[in-house]
Amino acid sequence: KDKLKALLEDNPPYGAKITFDCGKSGTGWSAPPTAPWLEQAAELASQRFYGKSAMYLGEGGTIPFMAMLGDMFPEAQFLITGVLGPKSNAHGPNEFLHIDYSEKLTCCLISVLSSHCETKVELKK
Repeated sequence: KDKLKALLEDNPPYGAKITFDCGKSGTGWSAPPTAPWLEQAAELASQRFYGKSAMYLGEGGTIPFMAMLGDMFPEAQFLITGVLGPKSNAHGPNEFLHIDYSEKLTCCLISVLSSHCETKVELKK
């Protein structure tokens, strides 16, 4: 924190006055490599419900309890997603839920769970 504070506050351009005060930080977490079954299931679901390939994004933010879950279940696969559809303006005063996008995402999650079940349990016919 001290290095970042110094970087931001020392000699700011154009005579700007900068004060950096870092609040409470969360524990970081690094996701394990995606297992082949999950990658295949996500791709199948994305193609089926969105007509496009699955996309992956690591944006450097954190969800604090993921570190705890990762420690408790080190062999687990995690599918972390959200419902930020087109123009949803997350955390803004006019934030909203894009219903069509959310319905498709729900179907994708169910499809991934179903695919996982089919790889683990012999289905009765």
